[in-house]
Amino acid sequence: MAEAERIIGTPDTPEAAGVEPEQSDEKATDAGAERPRGRRRIAVLFGVAAFAYVLDLVSKMIVVAKLEHHPPIEIIGDWLKFEAIRNAGAAFGFGEAFTVIFTVIAAAVIVVIARLARKLYSLPWAIALGLLLGGALGNLTDRIFRSPGVFEGAVVDFIAPKHFAVFNLADTAIVCGGILIVLLSFKGLDPDGTVHKD
Repeated sequence: MAEAERIIGTPDTPEAAGVEPEQSDEKATDAGAERPRGRRRIAVLFGVAAFAYVLDLVSKMIVVAKLEHHPPIEIIGDWLKFEAIRNAGAAFGFGEAFTVIFTVIAAAVIVVIARLARKLYSLPWAIALGLLLGGALGNLTDRIFRSPGVFEGAVVDFIAPKHFAVFNLADTAIVCGGILIVLLSFKGLDPDGTVHKD
């Protein structure tokens, strides 16, 4: 947690940042401008998360109601099908024996993102973390509320490409968010909006 806060890192107090407590009116005005900008980034984060979460939730409700216990639907021949699968493992069906552990990890990711959101000043990072948050919430909802039991529920997967694991929109959001974070890190853009070069 401490390492994550160091990476995300905008200090909460002027003293922590090494800035003198007495600031000119101009500096105070700049600081006041930063706060609304930060709030907008937080709004983007939670807006993206809500969109990803609702899209995943609605898609799973449709799949359970219309596709479960029915033959797969071919979308692009046998290259892409919609097929309802209950997955007790992690993303793309890995680790089915560790359902409770994956549930705890998803919950921890949500807590960390929510905690660090107040120090977020980068729009691309807000989008990336929003995708991660929405995807984690989507699959966590399945693990809590679906059978066989609380924190052991099987996730509903339905997107089935040929020669690949079956997955859902929450998995897609998590992977896209992860890829975006890697690209941002390579570009040297930090979550607090600063750019560094190694």
